[in-house]
Amino acid sequence: MTEERPSPSGVERVIPQATVTRLATYLRVLSILADEGVLIVSSEELATAAGVGSAKLRKDLSFLGPNGVRGVGYDVARLRAKIDSALGLDRGHRVVLAGVGNLGQALAGYGGFARRGFTMVGLFDSDSARVGTDIDGLTVRHVDELAVACRELEATIGVIATPDEAVHSVAEKLVSGGVECILSFSPMVLDVPEHVEVRRVDLAVEMQVLSFNSSRNVSVPADIAAPAIVTAPRPQPVSPPPLTSSPLASSPLASSPLTSTARLGRSHGPRIAGNPSPVNSSTRNGSVIAP
Repeated sequence: MTEERPSPSGVERVIPQATVTRLATYLRVLSILADEGVLIVSSEELATAAGVGSAKLRKDLSFLGPNGVRGVGYDVARLRAKIDSALGLDRGHRVVLAGVGNLGQALAGYGGFARRGFTMVGLFDSDSARVGTDIDGLTVRHVDELAVACRELEATIGVIATPDEAVHSVAEKLVSGGVECILSFSPMVLDVPEHVEVRRVDLAVEMQVLSFNSSRNVSVPADIAAPAIVTAPRPQPVSPPPLTSSPLASSPLASSPLTSTARLGRSHGPRIAGNPSPVNSSTRNGSVIAP
C-alpha cells in the first residue's frame, strides 16, 4: 500500500511501498533508542542500525518533510512522532484475532503490539474447548460473533490465524464488521473489496526464500570459481625460404603479404587447439581467456 502525505506545498506526496517498509524499521530502531534514553542520533548511526545506507535513509525521511539538523542529527522523539504520524499509528489501532491455536495464542500474548500502537481487543475461535477461556485478560468468543463484535469493539485491524479452510469465511465476517485492514497468516488469496487492505504472511514462503539465498551463498570450488586461463605460446619468428627456391618466386603473388602469411602457416593472432579460428576468442596480453 502506498501512503500519501501532504508536502509543504500542499500537494500530496506519494510514499513508495519500499519506503513505507523501511520507515517501519526506522521506527523500531528509534523506539529502542528512546528506551535507552538516547536523545539525538546521526543519520549514519540510524542507517547502520536499520541496515541501510545513509543516503537512502535521508531520501526516505525526506518524504516526511524537513528533518534533523546538519552536523547535529535527528531528534529521536520528534522523528519517532513524525514516522508514527506517517504510518497512521498516532491514532492507534484496535485489533481482533480469529484463531487462537498455538500461533494465535502467541500473537495474543505478544506485548510488542501495545508498545507500537496496536491494542488487542478481541479473540475469536470456533473450537468449543477454547471458547470462554481467558488469554492475557481477554475472553475467547465464538467466531460466529465476529462481525457484530468488530463493530462493537471498533476494530480497525483483523488478524487471521485459522486453518486454511476457515480463512475465507473469517475474512467475510471481518469485512462485514467494517474492518478494512486484514493480516492473514495463510497462503490463501482472499477475495475482498478493493478498499480492504490485505497483507499475507506465509512462513513457508519466507523459509523457501531463505533456502534460496542460502544456496546462492554456498562457496564455489576454487577450480571452477574463475574462468580458465590458457596461455598460448608466443609465435616465434620464422625466416621465409629464399624466394628463388620456391615455385612461387616467379608468381605475381609472391610479394603478397597474404600469400606470405599463408605459406608460413601464421594467423593474425594466437590459436587454441581445436579452434580453427581466433575470431571468437577473447585475447588479453597474449593470453586466451577460455569461456
